[in-house]
Amino acid sequence: MDAKVIWNGRMTFDASADSGFHVRLGAEPEVGGDNDGFRPMEMIAIGLAGCTAMDVISILSKKRQEVTAFEVVVHAGRAAEHPKVFNQALIEYQVSGRSLDEQALLRAIELSAVRYCPAQAMFNQLMPIELHYQIYEDLGEGQRTLVKSGVFTPAV
Repeated sequence: MDAKVIWNGRMTFDASADSGFHVRLGAEPEVGGDNDGFRPMEMIAIGLAGCTAMDVISILSKKRQEVTAFEVVVHAGRAAEHPKVFNQALIEYQVSGRSLDEQALLRAIELSAVRYCPAQAMFNQLMPIELHYQIYEDLGEGQRTLVKSGVFTPAV
């Protein structure tokens, strides 16, 4: 995979990769930026969230789970000193649907964590990652109710 950034002046860059899509990278005014794009570390967290989200929703679909809404949130902690690397993360899976099977979700999270998601596999070697989940019953018309939440710990 190849990726590149092209400088557009000050602290603004146009980023692209093999897929051909583009995204703007920017920085805060305090460091000479114009607050006009994603921060590079945000993109890394988005990559982690997107990688595991694609795995989990694909597996839930194959397991014929009736998912009506799905969100993955990555809460990434950073070191206080430069280079301010990520030093821990919590990945939160929020799944809404009708009569969702908790075991199906746990299996999907497990497969993403230990087999399919290269971003998660890479970060697991560098820092602790907690995996939390919430299952909501979709009540229709934008309403939902929490039916189950928990923490998934992959077998070592």
